[in-house]
Amino acid sequence: MEKKTWLSRAIGLSMCASVKYSARGPALIPRMKTKHRIYYIALFSVVLLGLIATGMFQFWPHSIESTADWSVERRSVHDSPLVHLPASSPIPERGDLSCRMHTCFDVYRCGYNPKNRIKVYIYPLRRYVDELGAPISSTGLSREYNELLSAISDSEFYTDDVSRACLFIPSIDVLNQNSLRIRETAQALAQLHRALLAGGGFSTWTYRQGYDVSIPVYSPLSAEVELPKKQPGPRPYFVLSSQTAVHMEYRAELEALKAENGEAVLILDKCTNLSEGVSPTRKRCYKGQVYDYPQTLQESTFCVVLRGARLGQAVLSDVLQAGCVPVIIADSYILPFSEVLDWKRASVVVPEDKLSEMYSILKSIPQRQVEEMQRQAHWFWEAYFSSMKAIALATLQIINDRIYPYAARSYEQWNDPSVVKWSRVNSPLFLPLIPPRSPGFTAVVLTYDRVESLFRVITEISKVPSLSKLLVVWNNQNKSPPEESLWPKITVPLKVVRTTENKLSNRFFPYDEIETEAVLAIDDDIIMLTSDELQFGYEVWREFPDRLVGYPGRLHLWDHEMSKWKYESEWTNEVSMVLTGAAFYHKYFNYLYTYKMPGDIKNWVDAHMNCEDIAMNFLVANITGKAPIKVTPRKKFKCPECTAIDGLSLDQTHMVERSECINKFASVFGMMPLKVVEHRADPVLYKDDFPEKLKSFPNIGSL
Repeated sequence: MEKKTWLSRAIGLSMCASVKYSARGPALIPRMKTKHRIYYIALFSVVLLGLIATGMFQFWPHSIESTADWSVERRSVHDSPLVHLPASSPIPERGDLSCRMHTCFDVYRCGYNPKNRIKVYIYPLRRYVDELGAPISSTGLSREYNELLSAISDSEFYTDDVSRACLFIPSIDVLNQNSLRIRETAQALAQLHRALLAGGGFSTWTYRQGYDVSIPVYSPLSAEVELPKKQPGPRPYFVLSSQTAVHMEYRAELEALKAENGEAVLILDKCTNLSEGVSPTRKRCYKGQVYDYPQTLQESTFCVVLRGARLGQAVLSDVLQAGCVPVIIADSYILPFSEVLDWKRASVVVPEDKLSEMYSILKSIPQRQVEEMQRQAHWFWEAYFSSMKAIALATLQIINDRIYPYAARSYEQWNDPSVVKWSRVNSPLFLPLIPPRSPGFTAVVLTYDRVESLFRVITEISKVPSLSKLLVVWNNQNKSPPEESLWPKITVPLKVVRTTENKLSNRFFPYDEIETEAVLAIDDDIIMLTSDELQFGYEVWREFPDRLVGYPGRLHLWDHEMSKWKYESEWTNEVSMVLTGAAFYHKYFNYLYTYKMPGDIKNWVDAHMNCEDIAMNFLVANITGKAPIKVTPRKKFKCPECTAIDGLSLDQTHMVERSECINKFASVFGMMPLKVVEHRADPVLYKDDFPEKLKSFPNIGSL
C-alpha cells in the first residue's frame, strides 16, 4: 500500500485545529467551551474539511510530472495550466490521529545519502477551478507563498528530479484558509492521504506528537517594520497587551491588573480616532493616546499573547522581534517548533484561569533570568520567525532530523545562539588522531593595565615556533589600550579585543579570532616561561587534546576536621588542577565554559573575581573524566614586578576564597569531578646525560 504524507502551512489552520474534536475534551479548556459554544458549533459545520484542505507538502503521490522545473518563470498562476474539478470529485477523509512517523511515513523512500538530507520536489503550478470556471482561491499565489517556495527551491533540500524526492509540495497556496474555498480545495488535494500537517495554531487535541509540525503564524508586519536592536534590561512598562478583539472576559481581567498595578501595565486596543490614510495595523490606542505598533512592544519587559478566535497569533512573532518576553495565555496551544525549541528559555506560560495572578507570577522571575529570556526571544525570532524562508527551512530541518536521527541537530544547535558560530567546532573527545602541528596555537592574554609586563609576555611568546596568533583581551573599560605603534613588533597576527565588562570569564570567551583548535591561556605577568617550555607544552597537548595541559599545578584535599574541601598550593606528589594562568586546552571548552557551565558558577566567578581557573578544571574533568597534565618542573610563577605583599597567592584570604570556590563548585556539580594524578610530563632527554644539541627542548627551567 502506498503511503502519502503532506505538510501544510496555514494561518487559518489554527481555527480548525482548535475545534475539530471539541466534543472529546470538554475538561481540557472549559473556559473556551463556555464562551464560544455557539461560535464553535457554527464554525465546525462550515470548516468540517478545513484541516485536510490546508496542505502544503505531500509524500509519495499517485502521479507527478517530472519534466516541470520550479523556476521563476513558472511561478505565475495566471500562466499555468487550468484544471477543472467536477462537483462529484471525492473529498478526503479526516486525518488519522494515530499517525506517527513510523506508521504513516515511509522513511525508506528518502533512502540513505552521504549528506543525510531529504530531497523535496515542488509540483508544477496549476490553476484549479470548479465546473463553472470559478477559482478555488481568491488570491492566487500570494507573495508569502512564493517566498516560501523560493526558499525551498534555493535550499539544499530541493531537487527537480522527482525520482530522488521523498517530500512533495503541492502548488496550491494554502497559507490563508480565509482565501480558500474549503470543499474545492479538499477535492484538489483528495489524492493526498495520511497528512503530515504543519499548522500555525495546533491544539493538544489534534496535534500528533513527533508527526505534525507546529509552526509560527507568519507576521508580515514583523518583516516590513525594522526595529532597532534593544539591549536586554528593564523597560518603561512591565507588562503590555497589544492584541485587538480580545474577549471581553480577558479584557476585563487585564484592565483589573492595570488598575491594581498602575503605570507598570499598559493595555492597548484598536484605535477609533485615526486620521484618514493612517494604517490601523500599525497603531494601537489607550484612552485616546496613540502608540506606534509594533515599536511600542520594545518598551515593555513582558508582552501578553492571548488566545483569540484562533490559537496561533501573529502577535507572537511581533513580540519576539521586539525582544519582549512573551507571556503565553492560551491553554492547549502547541508553541511553534516546540519539538526542538526550549520555550522555557524565552517565554512564560500562564494558564488561562491564572490570568489574574499573571503580574505576581512575572514579578517572581529574577532580573538576570528575564534578561536572558529577552535575549533568547529575539534570537528565536531572528533564527526561526523572521521570514518565510526561516520558517520553511526550520520545518524541513525538523522533518530531516526525524528521518536521519543519527545526524540530527542537537538541543544546543537549536537553542543556543552561540551554536550558530561554533557548530563546526569539533569536540576533542572524539578526535581520532593527534591534531596536526601545522595550525599551531592561539595565545590568549588577559590583561588590565600592566602594559610593561604585557609587552614582555608578548615578546617571549612570539618566539614559540608553533604560535599562530596572539589575542590580547583588554579587560579595562576605563583605559584605552596603547597605540598600535607602541606594541611589540612580532611575526604573527596580534589582535586586541576590548571587553564591555571587567570579568575574569572574558579570558574563556569563544572569540571569533581564535581559529586554531589549541588555545594557550596565559596571564600578563607570566614572563618566566621559555619558548622551549611553551613549545613542549603545545606538543604534549597535541597528544592529549582533551586535557588541560599546564604549568602551575594545584591540589584539592579533604579537610577531615572541617568536613569540607581545601585548596592546596604546596608541592606534593599529587596534582588535580593546573592553573589557566599558563595552560593549553582545546577551544571547544571555551564554548562549554561560556554557554554550558552548570548552575551559577560563571556568575560566582565574575562576582568574586576569582577561581575562573578552578571552574575550568572542574568543567574539563567533569566532561572528560580525566585529570589535567602538568608539564615541566618549574616551581614558581610570580609576578616579577610585584612584592610579596601584592602576591595574591601569598594572601591567606585568597587561599580561603579558593577553598570556598572548590566547595561551591562541588555542590553545583553534585560531585567532585577533579581527578588526582601523580605524574607530570617532561621531555624524554630532559635529565639524560646527552649533549644539549641532541635535545629537542634544552631550555627547560629546573627546580
